Amino acid sequence: MTGSTPLDPKLLALLVCPLTKGPLIYDRERSELVSEAAGLAYPIHDGIPIMLPEQARRIG
Repeated sequence: MTGSTPLDPKLLALLVCPLTKGPLIYDRERSELVSEAAGLAYPIHDGIPIMLPEQARRIG
C-alpha cells in the first residue's frame, strides 16, 4: 500500500479542495482526502496528497 505514511495534521488543516475551496476529510483507512462538495477523493501517496482533480477518485 502506497499511502501507509500518516498525513501531518498541520498540513491537513491548510489543505482545501482545489475545485470547491472547501474542507477535506481525511480517510486514513483508504489513504485519501475526501471532498464531499466535489464528490472526489484525492489519493495520498507516501504521505503526499495528490491534489489533482484528474487523479482523484469519484465518490458517491
